[in-house]
Amino acid sequence: MSPSSIRKVNVIGHLNPDTDSICAAISYAYLKSHVDHTPTSYEARRAGAINRETAFALSHFGFDEPRLITSVAPQIKDIEITPLQGIHRETSLHVAWNLMRDSLSGTLCVTDSEGDLQGLIAVKDIANANMDILDTFALSRARTKYQNVIDTLEGHMIIGDPEAVIKMGKLSIGTTPEMMDGVVAPGDTVLVTNRYESQRFALDSGAGCLIVCCEANVTNVIRNLAEERGCTIITTPYDTFAAARLITMSVPVRAKMLPEERIDAFSVNTSVEDAQRVMARTQHRVFPVLDNSGTYVGVVSSPNMLNVDKKHVILVDHAEVSQMVDGMDQAEILEVIDHHRVGTIETAGPIYYRCEPVGSTCTIIYEMFQEYDVKIPTNIAGLMMSAILSDTLCFRSPTCTSRDIEVGRMLAKICGEDPERYSDAMFDAGASLEGRTADEVFNSDFKIFSRGDATFGVGQSSFMTKKSRKAAEKLLAPYFEAASRAKNVPNIFYMFTDIRSQTTEMLYYGPQAEPLICRAFNVEAKDGMTVLPGVVSRKKQVIPALMTTIQKYQDENR
Repeated sequence: MSPSSIRKVNVIGHLNPDTDSICAAISYAYLKSHVDHTPTSYEARRAGAINRETAFALSHFGFDEPRLITSVAPQIKDIEITPLQGIHRETSLHVAWNLMRDSLSGTLCVTDSEGDLQGLIAVKDIANANMDILDTFALSRARTKYQNVIDTLEGHMIIGDPEAVIKMGKLSIGTTPEMMDGVVAPGDTVLVTNRYESQRFALDSGAGCLIVCCEANVTNVIRNLAEERGCTIITTPYDTFAAARLITMSVPVRAKMLPEERIDAFSVNTSVEDAQRVMARTQHRVFPVLDNSGTYVGVVSSPNMLNVDKKHVILVDHAEVSQMVDGMDQAEILEVIDHHRVGTIETAGPIYYRCEPVGSTCTIIYEMFQEYDVKIPTNIAGLMMSAILSDTLCFRSPTCTSRDIEVGRMLAKICGEDPERYSDAMFDAGASLEGRTADEVFNSDFKIFSRGDATFGVGQSSFMTKKSRKAAEKLLAPYFEAASRAKNVPNIFYMFTDIRSQTTEMLYYGPQAEPLICRAFNVEAKDGMTVLPGVVSRKKQVIPALMTTIQKYQDENR
């Protein structure tokens, strides 16, 4: 697919997003929108709830949270939706049949004036109604409007109100007075010809409506008598046989439709995979589609599923499948901008992949702004500075490079902030536990990794004071067992990093967690915790050590 034909690209960071992930997505989406001269739109999205540190940065520089995205699997809105017009519930079966014929559709959706779905009428429903020739009370039971009868029979009303409804009586054929005697009852709709005696007898029997076939003459006597007795008169060019066959098709579709509560309808946000499962278990062939507000927009069927437009994404700050939103295997990845190890990502074709050994993704993005000669707005500069300060612990982390320091200070000048004072405020905001649950704190920055058959997770929180660090440890330690089950990760490690002392207290959980941490860092552990002096970087100091140790275990056990 050529770039000019792509309508939208989602720029997404990793699950449980941190400040770098969110700020990189916003900043890179801004850059792409200013260097791509096609109609493509670029939108930053978040793959989870943002933490308080990130919320502080967004609020400080005037940004709203990016919209949440939980899956990039194709949805109904990514296929061609057939724009089949809905019909009103009072539409006659006859009109519905003609619409089906003209639109080459075997199904029509019934909607109200607001576009809300009310039912569904299929060709089999009309066929069943047409074959039920013994249902002589069909018109009154359905409270059919006379206008429907007029339209179906191509008739003309002589006496009566077209908007009135048939409330009682059956359908009768008025042949001769002798044959009608004892048959025509009050309120009946009677089909008659030009015989005055038959028309008069039907009126005397209390008929509610006369259908005069072959456009036969209706005398003034009959007209006056009908008006006096409240009997409707309609003339039709059809003969008695044709009129008798057609008139039941004036019943409104609401009387025969499948009601809304029994319809399998899809939202535009329903995944194609889920829709296909529904289609497979039902005999229906056409399925209504509703937009985000619940308004009917069209229909889909199995053939529509054959041509799916994949979602287009750019990944920032990650390249691990375990850190991606669901459905990435069904999406088209266009670019990756990252500063971590090359992970488990696979693509169908060549893509733009930029991965550099720096402390923050936003350091790379800053340099791309320079390469494209795009001016960095003050608020975007503030976000990028926040990301660099967060990932490098205000230039203290071993992952921090001279490039990070230079770029961070350049961005600070653009946004007018002092890096030290700003980072203190940002880290304090992130460390606050007020009103937070263990689940919220745990997931604020937790990533899952794998090496061979081994899977483990590493979380990290950074603190400016010992008091806030100890409070977080007390909150999270009892939660590790539940988190292990919920995320299906047997071994969990969580870094509680003191920024000022450059020390991490590592809490852990799992059957292999203690021997792994002891061997990886050559330390002793006790009661689920060990102290790692000088260790502050998950990416550069913790993950490589754990990966190497796991690999050694796997080699030894082969």
